[in-house]
Amino acid sequence: MGVVCSIGQTVEEFWRALLAGQSGVDRITAFDPTDYDCQIAAEVKGFDPTPFFRKPKDARRSDRNICFAVAAAKQALANSGLDLAKENLDRAGCTIGSGVGGLNTFERQFTVLLEKGPSRMSPFTIPMMIVNMASGITSMELGLRGPNFATVSACATSAHAIGEACRAIKHGDADIMFAGGTEATVLRTAIGGFAAMKALSTRNDAPKKASRPFDRERDGFVMGEGSGVIVIEELERARKRGARIYCELAGYGQTADAYHLTAPAPGGEGAARCIRRALETARLRPDQISYINAHGTSTQLNDKFETAAIKAVFGDRAKKVAISSTKSMTGHLLGAAGAVEMIVCALALTHNVIPPTINYEFPDPDCDLDYTPNQARELKVDAVLNNALGFGGHNCTLLAKKFS
Repeated sequence: MGVVCSIGQTVEEFWRALLAGQSGVDRITAFDPTDYDCQIAAEVKGFDPTPFFRKPKDARRSDRNICFAVAAAKQALANSGLDLAKENLDRAGCTIGSGVGGLNTFERQFTVLLEKGPSRMSPFTIPMMIVNMASGITSMELGLRGPNFATVSACATSAHAIGEACRAIKHGDADIMFAGGTEATVLRTAIGGFAAMKALSTRNDAPKKASRPFDRERDGFVMGEGSGVIVIEELERARKRGARIYCELAGYGQTADAYHLTAPAPGGEGAARCIRRALETARLRPDQISYINAHGTSTQLNDKFETAAIKAVFGDRAKKVAISSTKSMTGHLLGAAGAVEMIVCALALTHNVIPPTINYEFPDPDCDLDYTPNQARELKVDAVLNNALGFGGHNCTLLAKKFS
């Protein structure tokens, strides 16, 4: 596993911050946000991509989202114990998605186009901008010659990437897959656009309190940035090489709301079908789930209808299952959210600890489940669900089990 985000640039740092309930949200420093309704975000600060690239110039020629992905992937490689020099790299692949891709590059180069003309645009504009390039550059950096593609399904992107990577292994197309997502959207375009939709929190005077999933006073999500990448491997070969196995990826559900551009289907109907599908593919019952890492964006509709979806699937047991939204600390990483939160799930399974939902102060009658408020909790964790729900009605649920 490898992660880069506002509260940690290593897995160990990330996990410590989560358990401490540390918020990565602050006033935006990437640009002057004075004229914006939303002036806060969960930025990755002090990040230097150069050490993660074989050639320093390649870091300079890569969009920020690509740099995050390469850093997370190389961390994941080191954490996995794989020696790629000894592997058949035709059987090793990569699927790293992004909801938006190289928006940094687009914004900068469009400004160049308007102010200086087309002849002054960078020849790297297109390869730095296109969504697939995080996966492409990662494969080049690591020499992965197996399946290589990028998923794009808004905030469900990296959960889909992980699910499809598992399928590539199950179908015999690969033995090893690097899977995840990346995003770098703390930008004028993205902040302005999401704010125009009234999707972002405007709690500018209290940034650490702004992301408050399931709380009655929530007023929108907080933009985050970063990347999460995991290494997925076929079980027997992982055992043979003595790999440390964090968990078994056992279930994968994906559905569409077919309802609205941005709003979830009433009652969380599409998300409920997705959770059921993940349970079916894993051959588990709802009462076997210990923990749900909720999509939990801190928006009015998502939190209300995700709660309804959990109730629809779990029935009377819905109030007994531990739930949390770690977006309360990391902000919403859009296309990278599912992968970063899959790492949270794997660590919860490993350490038998549930990270909290911070800033939960005012109960909402529509959100009346156990969201692990404000303090981490020790709990025997045997199976987890990871929900990822995206604009366009894209729903994805991953299910993981403790490996034994």
